[in-house]
Amino acid sequence: MRVAVTSQNFSTVTAHAGKARRFLIYDISNPCSPREVERLDLPREMSFHEFHGDHHPIDGVDALVTGGAGEGFVARLGQRGIEVVMCGETDPLQAVKDYIQGTVKPVTPGEQEHGHHHHHHHHHHHSHGNHQH
Repeated sequence: MRVAVTSQNFSTVTAHAGKARRFLIYDISNPCSPREVERLDLPREMSFHEFHGDHHPIDGVDALVTGGAGEGFVARLGQRGIEVVMCGETDPLQAVKDYIQGTVKPVTPGEQEHGHHHHHHHHHHHSHGNHQH
């Protein structure tokens, strides 16, 4: 089994999974010692926010651990057979271990309003004028 972790800085678990372009890939076939096997650093058009093709580099992982993701993202990865796991842990390896043990720390309220809406309390004013749908 392989698990991906969204990590825009390759050192901590980051949120905004739909816009993430950097992922740490862990092999968890030995649950006692998950190990990092790959790092994906994707071009912008390969973030799920922009990507509408068939095959994606993240295909083949069993789960994606992230600090936050919207419902649309969760649904899209679900169609690819990838479980999206939101966690409040910032250390990628610890987050993967928590996933294996089923002890994922919940995302802190306010970071993700119980998975419903995108009310991120740190107000990044993204210009949403460039959505191509």
